[in-house]
Amino acid sequence: MTWRRLAEHDFPLLKSWLEQPHVARWWNHETSAEAVARDFGPAARGEEPSEDLLVHLGSSPLGLVQRCRLSDYPAYLAELAVLTEVPAGAMTVDYLIGDPERVGRGLGPRMIRSVVRATWHDHPGAPCVLVPVPAANRASWRALEKAGLRRIAEGDLEPDNPVDDRAHYLYRVDRPATPEQERDGRRTG
Repeated sequence: MTWRRLAEHDFPLLKSWLEQPHVARWWNHETSAEAVARDFGPAARGEEPSEDLLVHLGSSPLGLVQRCRLSDYPAYLAELAVLTEVPAGAMTVDYLIGDPERVGRGLGPRMIRSVVRATWHDHPGAPCVLVPVPAANRASWRALEKAGLRRIAEGDLEPDNPVDDRAHYLYRVDRPATPEQERDGRRTG
């Protein structure tokens, strides 16, 4: 799997993914061309600190991962801090697989695992990745578990989709220890 920053020329593809029922159920996003440009344009142009990554499997687009430092979004950080301590530099991700034919084939966990692994390199100050997921979205939290994240909390958070209740699980993965830290019995995060 590879990825690159989402660009404005990718918006028609993203729009088609957001319209897919399996995506629309959990992303609850306006799908007009104007709404996609409004909501994804700032990150694509580097005007917003989040990273929207277009993930490819081989040469074929597979999905989207949004990655950001929680401290760049103080209201979101404060909401998560009610459920758990949020270490300085913590990151979060959100994700989707666009093509319904590729759902349920183990690609979600691979995609999450790949981006999390890259996060340790791309964001050297990040001690962990925290990911909230609606408790009702079993496929999503199972993908996180298969990608190596562990459930650390559950509680009420504002749902992305107003039809959902507030019940969420919070998952975490810590930066792997360096060989020196392992030898000394220390870990980061």
